[in-house]
Amino acid sequence: MDSIEQGDRRLLAGITDVMAEAARRSGHWLVCRRGCTECCLGPFAITQLDALRLRQGLAALAAADPACAERVRKRAAEYVAAVAPNYPGDATTGDLSEEDSLPTSMDDVPCPALDPDSGSCDLYAARPITCRVFGPVTRVSEEAFGACELCYAGATDEEKTQCAVAIDPEGLERELLAELDAAGLSGMTIVAYALRAETRLSGRT
Repeated sequence: MDSIEQGDRRLLAGITDVMAEAARRSGHWLVCRRGCTECCLGPFAITQLDALRLRQGLAALAAADPACAERVRKRAAEYVAAVAPNYPGDATTGDLSEEDSLPTSMDDVPCPALDPDSGSCDLYAARPITCRVFGPVTRVSEEAFGACELCYAGATDEEKTQCAVAIDPEGLERELLAELDAAGLSGMTIVAYALRAETRLSGRT
């Protein structure tokens, strides 16, 4: 798993640089700030690379601040209990089979990594890639773009396009996911299950 962790660090460093460029291009149109939790509500699919990073982040938090880590675990357990009856996949393991069928009843429920008092992420350094790229305009495909609905008020489509960045043009994430798949970790899940799960490659993370 060492090569995957090293690759993940390279991936995240590249994403950090790309998002800094996106912020530079976007200027005042980008209104993301600490305490804004628009992107922290409702379940969303994450990769096994994200899940592995989250579990490692939780382990690091447990070593540095056990009480905070226990609060995250409690919120994750409560989230799983709430979502399990309508989970579109294996409600025991968290393996997600239908990403587009996540229950809308959870749309207003905060992510278990979110500290409800401070409005900040307790696992910010280990957060999924979706969380890292949410906000600025990113290129989803040749003709499709994504951005937070709270940003770019008054910007034209052309202005948004000029701000857009490609997240992982070299496909490093795809390569890392293939390595994980070969190691027995594949498919998608959600944050709550990732935080509740035991490390599935015991002794190799």
